[in-house]
Amino acid sequence: MPEWELGDNHLRNGGPEMNATTYGLDVAKRVFQLYWVEAQSGEIVNRRFGRDELIRFLAQRPAGRVALEACGSGHWWARKIQALGHEVVLLHAKFIRPFVQTNKTDAADARAIWTAVQQPGMRTVAAKTEDQQAMLALHRMRALLVKFRT
Repeated sequence: MPEWELGDNHLRNGGPEMNATTYGLDVAKRVFQLYWVEAQSGEIVNRRFGRDELIRFLAQRPAGRVALEACGSGHWWARKIQALGHEVVLLHAKFIRPFVQTNKTDAADARAIWTAVQQPGMRTVAAKTEDQQAMLALHRMRALLVKFRT
């Protein structure tokens, strides 16, 4: 039976995501904010990482679900994190914004991403491959050239 037909009781009764940690990741150029709740202790963790630190940290953690905002670099991060064995969930920015509780900071965004991915029925964005992103870039350049000519 497909997972979506099992309902919420499936997850409560030891389904595949029962013990998996869910992370909210806010990506930027140099500093990355990761928010999660430790399953054993219930401790809330909101940590900053550099690029290499983040990759090393996620490589050492057990497989979990990492949610991040869908953007150009988000797809690159999705591929990188999936290679480390985690499940990646990309969310559109318009679905994350309602969950930001304070001023827009990296820490608040990471928490909002974590909160948004917990919502039932949250729509996600499929992670694009390098070829798909390259093709989209070509289409955008062509559209811009057509716009300039007309």
